[in-house]
Amino acid sequence: METRKNKIALVTGGSRGLGRDMAISLAKKGLDVIFTYNSNKAAADEVVAEIQSLGQKAIAYQLDTSKPAEFDSFLSEVGSHLKEHTGSSNFDFLINNAGTALYAPFAETTEEQLDDMINIHYKGVYMLTQKALNYLNDGGGIVNISSGLARFTQPGSSAYGAMKSAVESLTRYLARELGPRGIRANVVAPGPIATDFGGGRVRDTKEINDFLSSITPLGRVGLADDIGGVVAFLCTDDAKWVNGQRIEASGGIFI
Repeated sequence: METRKNKIALVTGGSRGLGRDMAISLAKKGLDVIFTYNSNKAAADEVVAEIQSLGQKAIAYQLDTSKPAEFDSFLSEVGSHLKEHTGSSNFDFLINNAGTALYAPFAETTEEQLDDMINIHYKGVYMLTQKALNYLNDGGGIVNISSGLARFTQPGSSAYGAMKSAVESLTRYLARELGPRGIRANVVAPGPIATDFGGGRVRDTKEINDFLSSITPLGRVGLADDIGGVVAFLCTDDAKWVNGQRIEASGGIFI
């Protein structure tokens, strides 16, 4: 059995985009990383290899974060792995990042689309966090990923933005109720990011990219590595007194 040394973070949706950069940024801060992926095992394996090249431990698990029925078995598997390799079944930080986009006018959003947004972006976050409490070390932390769309509005994002607003409210409740265990809960809210999220809409559509850049004081849309370091910061002792807060990383868009 190995002696437990490093703190450990669990990141949902860590195989691509923002989650990938979060996982790697955490490793650069000296944390070992567990992360989930939905379907692309090859991409997940690449992230594992990159984290290992940094001298940290990493393992990836397949998980559909919209299906709470899978959470108990997933956490049991994670706990057994940690118990075998560290002597404890617990980890220190949970980063709820996994998600998908929806671009649909309010008047045309279907019940099925709304249910998908609820299950992925709110119910999944709520239930995974609840079920993870028995595995989360006292003095640890939770970072929920929201969006600038919880503060400002863009046509076509009513369901997505509303779910992120719900997550932000939930985070404040987590900070209040988990405070006695020394567990901090915070939100990171990215602005528009040039990744493959939403089919690469911000990255690949020049008109959208140009417009968003023009209304951002720093003059561009975000990149994945603009976000990962903020999440990693919240999982260090440097952020030990940051609790119940929303940190928007958006370059100042719509300020």
